[in-house]
Amino acid sequence: MAKKIIAEIIGTFVLVLFGTGTAVLGGGADGVGILGVSVAFGLSIVAMAYTIGVVSGCHINPAVTLSMIVNKRMDIKEGLVYMVSQVVGAILGSATLFYFLSASSIETTNMGQNSFGTLGGLGSFIAEVILTFVFVLVIVTVTGKHGINKMEGLVIGFTLILIHLLGIPMTGTSVNPARSIGPALFAGGEALTQLWVFILAPMVGAALAALVGKFVLSSEEA
Repeated sequence: MAKKIIAEIIGTFVLVLFGTGTAVLGGGADGVGILGVSVAFGLSIVAMAYTIGVVSGCHINPAVTLSMIVNKRMDIKEGLVYMVSQVVGAILGSATLFYFLSASSIETTNMGQNSFGTLGGLGSFIAEVILTFVFVLVIVTVTGKHGINKMEGLVIGFTLILIHLLGIPMTGTSVNPARSIGPALFAGGEALTQLWVFILAPMVGAALAALVGKFVLSSEEA
């Protein structure tokens, strides 16, 4: 279990540091652009899938872990340990980015945190449920009994790119409570008051995806 914990910490650390770091240091939509930030998140998933996937399954996302619990691929106790590890990894990733920004005398109000933007709370909640539903549905099917062996990492990574292309202009794209918690803790203010949406909505979307995967797409059937 210790190896799985370390793997999930490392994986989420990489996802948050390289994803949000690219968004912040790359100038966001006005710099590397939405595509650039989307690719950074997607490639982080691909890199980690083929690095820690054989150890922990490379969830690096509490919403993904919840889907595995719902479909009984792992028990609740192990799932909770995964979730805590992911949050720790995300906080370490944001702490590292915070250090880089501070050392470079760059303002730290932008930590790549998620935001309601112009959608408002309800709109952001609905958007995150849908985005997470699509993302996790792909995960539970390609890693399921009828999945495509050895290609899962690429498929999941490219799906995350797709999700970000639509999601960044709306909410900054969470689909991952840990990814939202890390930056919000360091950005503070509005990011913390809006954080509940980016924790709850991805979990709802993931649970729905797990159920659809199981009962509609037969992801759990041999």
